[in-house]
Amino acid sequence: MKKLMNDPRRYVADSLAGFAAAHRDIVRVSPEPAFVARARLTPRKVGILAIGGSGHEPLHIGFVGAGMLDAAVPGEVFTSPTPDPILSATRTVDQGAGVLYLIKNYTGDVLNGETAAELATAEGISVRTVVIDDDVAVQDSEFTAGRRGVAGTVLIEKIVGAAAERGDDLDALVHLAGELVSSVRTMGLAIAAPTAPHSGRLSFELDADEIEFGIGIHGERGRARMTMASADELADRALDAVMEDLPRRRGDRVLVLVNGMGATPPAELYIVYRRIAERLDAAGVEIARSLVGSYATSLDMAGFSVTVLTVDDRLLALWDAPVRTAALSWGC
Repeated sequence: MKKLMNDPRRYVADSLAGFAAAHRDIVRVSPEPAFVARARLTPRKVGILAIGGSGHEPLHIGFVGAGMLDAAVPGEVFTSPTPDPILSATRTVDQGAGVLYLIKNYTGDVLNGETAAELATAEGISVRTVVIDDDVAVQDSEFTAGRRGVAGTVLIEKIVGAAAERGDDLDALVHLAGELVSSVRTMGLAIAAPTAPHSGRLSFELDADEIEFGIGIHGERGRARMTMASADELADRALDAVMEDLPRRRGDRVLVLVNGMGATPPAELYIVYRRIAERLDAAGVEIARSLVGSYATSLDMAGFSVTVLTVDDRLLALWDAPVRTAALSWGC
């Protein structure tokens, strides 16, 4: 294993310290308990908070900032944060209008988020939770009960964050987040497995001519092992799975994210996107907005995921609204 690190036990702590130094105009980082919050919070605004293990950067810490998240609570690599830092982050971002937790559907994230929410509620903070489960690859896995939350989380955090920024109340934001969860789907695949810093081992082994189809973002194996194929064929398989799970009709408008898993060159992601756009255009589905890049990763996994979210003018306005974070920035 070759990784740019010092002590594997300080992998996340050292990374957070560097993140804080690089983006001190946008965020502040609490080292203990560990969480990332906006450098400047907006009074009387609902706080939007995301939780989840590290190793998926820029998700979630890279999306803390104006127009998106108010705080993110990272655990160790591929490990849920405990309730204590979630509670501390909740206290920090509560501006009297309540706090919304956006939680990917992994058992540890959900349970620890629920515990923190109960503790915060006992302190008089109004907390609501929306669980994100956009992954069409599985119904159950060793990491989660039901579908996992994966790259669709990025789109939900942006749109809900924009609605919070304009002043929507907690009930409205919960409703909006639930609507988005019901209309977003993702499928991913890997051509090379990630290596966790604490173990130094690949999460799974692949022969030179194999891919893992239906992977998660914690180094989980997929639902099927397949023979390596062309970029167009792999893009077709991912898009077919997404569209079969939630079909879109001719005339529908969508937001498409082609997401890199951490070690996929941008040029290859654009090759995949070209095919996705070609297929959707042929089906009469309009790509109203697109995002291509590595936004919800799995350390150094090579591969990609395809996310499709159905949108309308109302959701597009929220997507286009100004945002300033370390990983997304426009309109500011």
